[in-house]
Amino acid sequence: MSVDVGPSDGRLRTVRLSGDFFLEPDEALARIETALVGAPVDEPAEGLAKRINLALEPADRLIGFDATAVAIAVRRALGKSSTWADHRFTLVQDQPRDAYTQMALDQVFAEELAAGRRGPTLRLWQWASNAVVIGSYQSWSNEVDQAGAARHNVTVVRRVSGGGAMFIEPGNTITYSLVVPESLVDGMSFIDSYAFLDAWCVGALRTLGIDASYQPINDIASPAGKIAGAAQKRFADGSVLHHVTMAYDIDAAKMLEVLRIGREKLSDKGTSSDAKRVDPLRSQTGMPRQAIIEALINHFASLYGLNQSEPTRAELSRAAELVELKFASRQWLQRVP
Repeated sequence: MSVDVGPSDGRLRTVRLSGDFFLEPDEALARIETALVGAPVDEPAEGLAKRINLALEPADRLIGFDATAVAIAVRRALGKSSTWADHRFTLVQDQPRDAYTQMALDQVFAEELAAGRRGPTLRLWQWASNAVVIGSYQSWSNEVDQAGAARHNVTVVRRVSGGGAMFIEPGNTITYSLVVPESLVDGMSFIDSYAFLDAWCVGALRTLGIDASYQPINDIASPAGKIAGAAQKRFADGSVLHHVTMAYDIDAAKMLEVLRIGREKLSDKGTSSDAKRVDPLRSQTGMPRQAIIEALINHFASLYGLNQSEPTRAELSRAAELVELKFASRQWLQRVP
């Protein structure tokens, strides 16, 4: 793919598409290239794809790719989109921290990426205590049984991303965050970006003998049951937070005492059914939790490389500030009562 931009108007002047794709008839290539001429350099991928689709004729066949793929290629040629290989990733294996600080660190790392003080980061969490993490838009009272949470010493926190509630016990979950620039998922829908950002994890689980696959919109599962749930937040500053919690082992009875929604969903199945529905990695692999974590890290490193890092003093200070001002505040926790 090559593009040329007009020096005065900031629009595409010429576009040359090349690659190992299949396209019929030959004339369709010229229709695609011509359709993109005149497009502003900052036009989103959706707009570029629309231009292409409007120019194609009914008999044109794009085999193995589509207009969106071409649009993303154009954005990459313009430096608006990026690939995994364009970035250097850092691994943070942090010490156990409380649930409020975990929520805050996700936001801090995204802020640091946007400010250029930190590169794309894979962060492996360690939980210091039991927790329930509810989605940004979930109702506290609908999701959480307060008496059950108190009985099992569970801290309830609210994350910045949407999605459903997660029940956490230290040592029984594997949680990670990916903080990446929006350019990595440029042109992708939220659903497509979930699959894209989870693909490495699915691949890592397959190396452990698990027949893992991505299940729209935000799950990783195997024929034996659900393994993980993901959530994502795209910030206005151009950073993307994608975090995943995987079940290593699970006390299903305890979870149902704490989470109302799980109880309602499984009222006709019982606790034993829930244990099958969320099938832990321990039963599927027979491996220690730390061995699975090491396999995940090694697989990511083999694909994209990893440098070691840790939260800086400034990042931890900012996280403490966010805990006080936001994540532990009643206003945030009860934003949806």
